[in-house]
Amino acid sequence: MKPLIAIVGRPNVGKSTLFNKIVGKRIAIVEDSPGVTRDRIYADGEWLDYRFTLIDTGGIEPENEDIIAKQMRRQAELAIETAHVIIFIVDGRAGLTAADEEVADMLRRSKKPVVLAVNKIDHPKFEEAVYDFYSLGIGTPYGISAEQGLGIGDLLDEVVSYFERIDEEAAEENPAICVVGRPNVGKSSLLNALLGHERSIVSDVPGTTRDAIDTPFEWNGKSYTLIDTAGIRRKRSVEDETVERYSVIRSLAAIRRADIALIVVDAERGLSEQDVRIAGYVHEEGKASVVIVNKWDLIEKDTYTADKFKKDMLVDLAFMSYVPMLFISAKTGQRVNKVMELAEFAFEQNSTRIPTGKLNGIVSEAITMNDPPLSGGRRLRIYYATQVSTRPPTFVIFVNEPDLMHFSYKRYLENYIRKSFELTATPLRIIIRKRERNENN
Repeated sequence: MKPLIAIVGRPNVGKSTLFNKIVGKRIAIVEDSPGVTRDRIYADGEWLDYRFTLIDTGGIEPENEDIIAKQMRRQAELAIETAHVIIFIVDGRAGLTAADEEVADMLRRSKKPVVLAVNKIDHPKFEEAVYDFYSLGIGTPYGISAEQGLGIGDLLDEVVSYFERIDEEAAEENPAICVVGRPNVGKSSLLNALLGHERSIVSDVPGTTRDAIDTPFEWNGKSYTLIDTAGIRRKRSVEDETVERYSVIRSLAAIRRADIALIVVDAERGLSEQDVRIAGYVHEEGKASVVIVNKWDLIEKDTYTADKFKKDMLVDLAFMSYVPMLFISAKTGQRVNKVMELAEFAFEQNSTRIPTGKLNGIVSEAITMNDPPLSGGRRLRIYYATQVSTRPPTFVIFVNEPDLMHFSYKRYLENYIRKSFELTATPLRIIIRKRERNENN
C-alpha cells in the first residue's frame, strides 16, 4: 500500500493549490473563497523513487460551529487518522494566527509526523515571516509558494524521509465504482453505508459533496475503489456557478474512469429527466451499472409497488433495459448488503469474453432463425464475427455491405447474442464492418 500524506490547515491557505502542484494535474477545486474543498480528495503522487497517495482536506476552523464547518473539521480529522505523514500548511503572508496554533495542537495529539509548509512565500521580502512559525513547536517550517512551485522539492524531501521506500509490484488496478445522481438523492449516505463508517459529508443541503472522491475498500475479499461524486445538476442551473460547473465536469469525468456506475435515484421524487440524462451518459460510456432506488423506506407500498415502479422507470430507460435495479434505504440499511453483489455481477458481465467459435455458432444460429434483410434486391451477407474488447463486450460483425444492415436487424443480433450468453446486465457494442477480399472467413 502506498503511504498516505494528508494536507491540512485552516481555510484558504493554499491546500488545494499545493495538492494540484504535487500530483501534477488539476484535481481539487481551486477557488479564491474559503471552504471550497469540503471533502477529502485522494490522488497518487510521486517524488523521485517514492510513490504515495495525497489527501486534500477541507479547511479546519476550530471555533466555527457552522454545520458544514464542523463536518469539514471532522473530515480533516479522519484524514489525519488515516495518514502516515501530515503536511500542515499555513499562510506566510497572513502570519501566525490563533487558529494555526489550535490546528498545531490537534496535530501534536495525533502523534503523526508533521511537516510544516509556510505558503505564499513568493518574494524575498516575505522570507523573514517563515521564522515566526517556529513557535508552533512542530519542527522546521519550510517556506514555499504552492502557486509558483517554489520550495516544494525541499518540502517533499522532508515528507518522504518519514516513510520507507516501498517496492510496488505491478498489479491490476482495482475496479472503480462511481456513485452518481442528482444532488441530495443520498449518494454519500449510500457510500457511507457501504463503507460502514463516515466517509463523505452527509447533510440535507443539496450539492454538499462538490468533488469526486476516491476511497479504496474491500468487499468479499476483493479490492475496489469507490468514487463519490458531486450531484449532477442541469446545465442551465450551473452556468454562472464556477464551483458547481467544476463539480459537474468532475462527475462526468468520474463516470468515464469508473468501471461500475451506481446510478442513485430518489424514490420519493421518481425518475426525472436529469436522471435519464445521467443514465444515458453511463450507457454511452459502456459502463457496468446498477440503478439504486434510494429512500424506499419512505414509500407506502404493497406487493406490486416495486414491480410497477421498475416497469414505469424502464419506459424512460428503454435504451438500457438490461440494467439491474435495486430498491434500498441507505438510511436504514435496507438491502444495502445487495448493492455490491449486484455491482460485482454487472462488472463480471461487462468483462465477459466469448470465444470466437462459440460467438460465430450463435450468429449462424441467429441467421438461420431470421434471414438477413433484402434491400433494393440485394441481400445482406454476414460472414463472421469476433469480439474485439470488453468493458463493454464489443463485437465486430463482417458483412458484404454495411449499408444493408438495417438497425432493426442489428438490434435483433444484439438481443440474440445477449440472450444466448445470458448477458443480462451489461451494455453491448456491435460494430458492422465490410469484409475486405484479403480477409479470411
